[in-house]
Amino acid sequence: VLLAALQGLTLKDFQEFKMKLSEVRVEGGWKIPTDSLAKAAHPCALLSCMGENCSKDTAMDVAIGVFREMNRRDLAEELLDEMVKEHKQKYKEHVVQGFLRYKEVNSCPGENVSIRSRFTSLSISRKPGSKREAAGIGHGCADTSNGAATITAQTLFNPDEDGQTPQVVVLVGAPGMGKTMTVRKVMVEWGEGTIYTQFDYIFCIDCKDIALPKEASVVDLVSRCCPQQRVRVGKILEDQKRILFILDGFEALGFALVQPKEELSYDPGAVKPLETTLMSLLKKTLLPESSLLITTRPMALQGLGQCLEGEDYMEIVGFSRATREEYFHRYFGNDHKANAAFGFARANEILYSLCGIPIMSWTVCTILKQELRKGKDLMECSKGTTWMSVFYLSWLVKHRGRDRPRDLQHFLLKLCSLAADGIWKHKVLFEEKEIKARGLDQPDLLPLFLNEEIPRKGADHGNIYSFTHLHLQEFFAAMSYVLEDDVEVAGGSRGITKDINVLLESYSESRQDLNVTVRFLFGLASRESREYMDNAIGCRTSPRAKEELLRWLQGRHRGSSQPGQGRKLSRLDAFHFLFEMNDESFAQRALGAFTGVDLQDTKLTLYDQMALSFCLRQWPGLGSVTLQGCSFHQQDPKYELAASVPRSCPSDAGAHHGPIAEQQHQELHSPIDGLCRALQQPGSDLRVLRLQWCRLPESCCAALAALLAQHRSLERLELGDTALGDRGVRLLCQGLRQPSCCLRVLR
Repeated sequence: VLLAALQGLTLKDFQEFKMKLSEVRVEGGWKIPTDSLAKAAHPCALLSCMGENCSKDTAMDVAIGVFREMNRRDLAEELLDEMVKEHKQKYKEHVVQGFLRYKEVNSCPGENVSIRSRFTSLSISRKPGSKREAAGIGHGCADTSNGAATITAQTLFNPDEDGQTPQVVVLVGAPGMGKTMTVRKVMVEWGEGTIYTQFDYIFCIDCKDIALPKEASVVDLVSRCCPQQRVRVGKILEDQKRILFILDGFEALGFALVQPKEELSYDPGAVKPLETTLMSLLKKTLLPESSLLITTRPMALQGLGQCLEGEDYMEIVGFSRATREEYFHRYFGNDHKANAAFGFARANEILYSLCGIPIMSWTVCTILKQELRKGKDLMECSKGTTWMSVFYLSWLVKHRGRDRPRDLQHFLLKLCSLAADGIWKHKVLFEEKEIKARGLDQPDLLPLFLNEEIPRKGADHGNIYSFTHLHLQEFFAAMSYVLEDDVEVAGGSRGITKDINVLLESYSESRQDLNVTVRFLFGLASRESREYMDNAIGCRTSPRAKEELLRWLQGRHRGSSQPGQGRKLSRLDAFHFLFEMNDESFAQRALGAFTGVDLQDTKLTLYDQMALSFCLRQWPGLGSVTLQGCSFHQQDPKYELAASVPRSCPSDAGAHHGPIAEQQHQELHSPIDGLCRALQQPGSDLRVLRLQWCRLPESCCAALAALLAQHRSLERLELGDTALGDRGVRLLCQGLRQPSCCLRVLR
């Protein structure tokens, strides 16, 4: 373009250009040598001379200035337009490079993740007529959008049903919902030219950046987004409609969003306190035709609503059921391991529900990746829902830092008391006055744990608060029974005692809705959880809970025995409680008081089977297993949990490894595979196995035959009303013929 401009000059104008060029001083007084200019007799030579003595951007700047002095503003504008065009492309390349890769928590040095490979679409809800007065944050996950229109990160600025294109979009989400990841995705795809082509520039201001200046103009903020590039910001800002500003993590600014109109800025180049400059963008006294995308936690909505006009509120509600599975595949990048990990999560109803929260999906994947790296079979994974939730809690508090751990302990005591109060009273929404009465109105901590819902206009109450997910409220409620309390909780617990026995007895007698809370309680009482809470989070928990849980577990089954027989466990929840704690010695002590299990007409999910198998492996005095009329959910082969190790049955050193073992390996995994493997533990004294009316298919026979061949103490096997078939019976006979088989009764 510069060459064409020079070639279009008359000889007189060309000589004038050279003369003025010789007088130009740039970059600290430097100028093009006079003898070099004298030798440049034609445009090509002059352009070469300029290129040898300064950069392309400097040459263009100098030429624009010279053309303006020559009163050739037409040529100056052509060059300026070309510079802006080139800068725009360079800026897009800079954006893609800067936002494409990111560092995850706990990643190794130099280990970065690509947004292209990891980002999974989030469910985003826009409620009809969602202006400030209608904004409300839901309680739950992506499958509860209450009929609201679902949109994506790519369509935030699409026209609504009335054909109106939003100019200001507020994207709301609790911590860990994926707001910043969404911003990254937007920036990269815009830089690649695939979305938001209506904007020539998108400038992202990270409100969490501690290096933000205390004073700045809009020009300064734009220049910060374009480091190491010569930027003519004035030219960029001329077409306001084609500019989008993104304020990511707005709540981190902590500004008081109230400023007199006369203090606001009207000049993009005016240096003002950062608070004033950003407020001027929000209130549209600066660049009123530009667009805004603001991401924030719910707690900042009320303040934002006071300084915005015509804004649309969008809420990230998390992963849908379909995108949860997609995320697992993107995380692992290996279908076999992804299927195994997702199968584990899907088998656990509580964990699968929590995976609707993106950070919980990341937590589950991170922990299961470590388990698979150790070569573990996820059917025997020791990491339960509680451990995943504790890891999630550590992620939350890392965003605050570990300063003043005592303050965190006191805050969590109050928060957990609130959660417990709500669980006891079937309450998931809490009024603002209750938050203040309990001393929870701490701006650096409260937004990490609770969502804030702004009331509709005309409502006669203040803001409403809720936990991100019901199961997280149950988790914190359980914490209230194990956290050490050295101060009186503000606001009291309103009659809710921290006596574990009250909780446990209420659950036993009538409050089955407390099941998840009790399950979390067992998990939090484990040594591993207690140590992690203390070391990684800085929260002290009481060791006394463990013994109280043991006494309750043994005492609630006192009447569950027939005359002349030992006590039997007849409630499935006991196995889940022990599995959640995952403490082998505790399980052995708890189960040592019983001689068998007796479950009737129970649908055993895969996670039920995992919990039962864990307990059977730890049961020192197990004499009988009765599962009458029970059905066994079989895992889809696609989600086989043994992702890194081949299935094999533990056995005694002298166990038979002949045709039966080979047949079992070749068979499709049967519904009772996990049960049979658990019963083959060395030293087991199992004598009776009853599986009547379970409608077991033929595929179970290989596992049963192997059990018969290897279990020397098994004397009685009852298989009434099964569909074994001729082939299955032949397999059983192979097991019966083994010398090590001591079976006396087969029914």
